[in-house]
Amino acid sequence: MSRSVKRAGISVAAVAVLVAGAAGCQSGGDAKKADGAPGKAAQQSSPKDARTALQAAYKKTSAAKSARVTMKMSVPAGAKGTAGDAGGDIEMSGVQSWDPAAMDMTMSGSAFAQAGEDAPDKIRMIQLDNVMYMDMGSALSKEMQGKRWMKMDLGALADAGGAGASAPSLTSGAEKQDPAQQLAILTDSPNVKHLGTEQIDGVQAEHYKGTLTIDEMAASNQALDGMSAQDRKKLLDTAKQAGIKGYDTELWINKDGYPVQMNLGITMPEGKTSISAHYSDYGTKVAVAAPPAAQTIDFAEMIKRAGAGSGSGESA
Repeated sequence: MSRSVKRAGISVAAVAVLVAGAAGCQSGGDAKKADGAPGKAAQQSSPKDARTALQAAYKKTSAAKSARVTMKMSVPAGAKGTAGDAGGDIEMSGVQSWDPAAMDMTMSGSAFAQAGEDAPDKIRMIQLDNVMYMDMGSALSKEMQGKRWMKMDLGALADAGGAGASAPSLTSGAEKQDPAQQLAILTDSPNVKHLGTEQIDGVQAEHYKGTLTIDEMAASNQALDGMSAQDRKKLLDTAKQAGIKGYDTELWINKDGYPVQMNLGITMPEGKTSISAHYSDYGTKVAVAAPPAAQTIDFAEMIKRAGAGSGSGESA
């Protein structure tokens, strides 16, 4: 296997890990003040009232278990797991479930250009619990032994040191990164604010904003109803492992009590990762099945063979 092919595989895999760890975190699109609505200042409520509303949205979102999502993500140069430290943009759309953990997304973007000409322009990504499958099409057919699906067991890769992507990135926890957890993060913010009523996708929604550092998250004693101590600890631990310093979160909750838009900034040593996502069709069916084993090749095995090949003088 050539070094360029190995680089393409690692790059695509790293992008998928970043996407999975952030899936369900944010949103995009412009928010406009609802027609005829009073000024924002007149509609603002106290931090206590804001937290009460966010806790109610957390419960509804957790109970919904799934949604349709479109997301845009911008990764800074030098971020853990990115090929060549170049960063880039990612777009994705599809459906996501957080109980059980599953997703079926199509992703594309400039981040793939860093993988070289062998990498596909668009990839379908399926996730079941902590295992991802990426449809590489025919781009790497020869190197993948004629198979089109690349399998990534995130837990196994993290235990093995990441196989080219950083272990902290791999353990960033795709299986529990859902809109409900982002509501939990915002609820813990010491400066959470309700900014008033605005219009999102033609309907009125309540706008909330807050920041939370990892140190503040660790010191928080708030017990968000429905979120276990184990889940809160896991969220904190994985954030620290990934080098996350803090979150800047904005979200809009519709009249039914569900987040319809989230904008998230994740502060890391390399810079800020920005994610924006729209959610709709809460409770939608997410029917995800693993691809046929005969069409699947394990990413870790590809890396192992690539290492053996580079040591035996295969082409670069």
